[in-house]
Amino acid sequence: MKELVEVIAKALVEKPEEVIVTEKENGKSTIVELKVAPSDMGKVIGKQGRIAKSIRAVVKAAAAMKDDKKVIVEIVQ
Repeated sequence: MKELVEVIAKALVEKPEEVIVTEKENGKSTIVELKVAPSDMGKVIGKQGRIAKSIRAVVKAAAAMKDDKKVIVEIVQ
């Protein structure tokens, strides 16, 4: 899931070299943390959080097909 989030985020931002994605296993769930440059934060979140919701939906669908695990995408500063 880490690679999927990274590809999506790098396509959205102006500074793809500053995209950092980490993945942590937490029991039955996986937490994927996405960090981008402060100037790109709005591009990743989108108006009213629509882009962030879309990223989460795509990752959730991919996880359901692959591992049947719960995947949480967090966008951090």
